Amino acid sequence: MKAQVKWQQRMTFTGSADTGFEVPLGAAQAVGGDEDGFRPMELIAVGLAGCTAMDVISILKKKRQDVTDYDVRVDASQAVDHPKVFSSAVMEYHVTGRNVQEDAVIRAIELSASRYCPAQAMFVDVFPMSLKYFIYEAEGEGEPILIHSGDYFPDKAVV
Repeated sequence: MKAQVKWQQRMTFTGSADTGFEVPLGAAQAVGGDEDGFRPMELIAVGLAGCTAMDVISILKKKRQDVTDYDVRVDASQAVDHPKVFSSAVMEYHVTGRNVQEDAVIRAIELSASRYCPAQAMFVDVFPMSLKYFIYEAEGEGEPILIHSGDYFPDKAVV
């Protein structure tokens, strides 16, 4: 995989990779930026969430789970001092559907964490991650109802 970041002006850059897509990178005004793009550490968090999100939804679809809405949220804490690395993260898997089985969600999270997601595999030895899941039953036009929630504790990633 190859990636590049090209300077545009001040603290504005454009990132690209083999796929040809581009993403704007920027910085806060406090450090000379124009607030015009993702911060690099935000992209790392988005990459972590995206990596596991794609694994889990793929596995749930293979398990024939009727998922109607789904998102993965990452709350990553950063060190106070430079280089301000991630010091921990909480990842939440929010799955909405019809009769989604809790054991299927747990297994999908387990497979992503232990076998498929290279971002998790890389970071699990660097900072602790807590993995939580929330399963909602889709209720027609009404708000989904939370029916299951819990924690998944991979061997190395417990907070």
